[in-house]
Amino acid sequence: MTTTEIELAPASDATLSTGTDMKALVYHGPGERAWENKPRPAIQHPSDAIVRITTSTICGTDLHILKGDLTAVTDGRILGHEGIGVVEQVGPGVSEFHVGDKVIISCVSACLKCDFCKRGMYSHCRHGGWILGYTIDGTQTEFVRIPHADGSLYHFPADADEEAMVMLSDILPTGFECGVLNGQVKPGDSVAIVGAGPVGLAVLLTAQFYSPAAIFMIDLDDKRLAVAKEFGATTLINSSDARAAQRVLDLTEGAGVDVAIEAVGVPATFDICQAIVAAGGRIANVGVHGKPVELHLEKLWDRNIAITTRLVDTVTTPMLLKVVRSGKLQPGKLVTHRFAMNDIMKAYDTFGNAAKEGALKVVLTNSASA
Repeated sequence: MTTTEIELAPASDATLSTGTDMKALVYHGPGERAWENKPRPAIQHPSDAIVRITTSTICGTDLHILKGDLTAVTDGRILGHEGIGVVEQVGPGVSEFHVGDKVIISCVSACLKCDFCKRGMYSHCRHGGWILGYTIDGTQTEFVRIPHADGSLYHFPADADEEAMVMLSDILPTGFECGVLNGQVKPGDSVAIVGAGPVGLAVLLTAQFYSPAAIFMIDLDDKRLAVAKEFGATTLINSSDARAAQRVLDLTEGAGVDVAIEAVGVPATFDICQAIVAAGGRIANVGVHGKPVELHLEKLWDRNIAITTRLVDTVTTPMLLKVVRSGKLQPGKLVTHRFAMNDIMKAYDTFGNAAKEGALKVVLTNSASA
């Protein structure tokens, strides 16, 4: 038995470094965050792993949390659900990972045994799901406890780029599963993506797997629209004049689009999707909504449309990992800003003012842990 592959006597005795603190980004209620000391995590269950974070990032969902949109997040929670790191410690129930393994952390924890996991709905795992940085401490720190490590980590490919691989933690599978797959994008479809942030751009990148005939990208920010053009969007629409829906209808001769994908999480963007979906089309919601939206059934009841919602299951992560490794998908291009983890407060300011700063993905590096 090594010092890191341990038996759990009581769980409280299994500590990584007794009395040792680490730095972490901590939520203290709506609008309140702090970079402060927290105790290092400990193995709590046989299936746990402790991972030393080398690279993390900030997600739009973290901003929703800070706005108070997700009330399940309590004062004192370490935020973050994306990351790359090195396994420091494993419980005796972990078989696929060992101390020293470099890993990609999935934003969704999967036990692989419950009824939802057996259906491929890892997001609703009865013992996991999306819990990192939500109901348990997350990855914007130096060390993180990963429950159900065998189902929640992926081996990091040799010589791979951390900035590209960290996009597999969340935004690539989220954009692909919640947007492209739920929207049933097919060859020849017309697709509108409302929101050119990182997740919307992930939708754009992966929608092209299916050769849609047209991809409309709609956003308030011309800088993000310019990036979308570089990534393959065929038509750019700035929605600041509140005429985005009419412009889509004009460009489609009144028909609308086959697939409308909401990638922001506010009522205005969902309204655009409802206004532009064609008869027989699909609306795929990706955004995290903190406020009610109005469903216009008085206009949609006879349109033969489907509306889907989803929390990412990460079932496509192994496939996406292969595509990224092949070089045919290059999510590292989404990175616009880089910070040391110790500068995370500044990184949040930058990401929270994305339009002013020209920010897409912000990468955080734990130089002391690299």
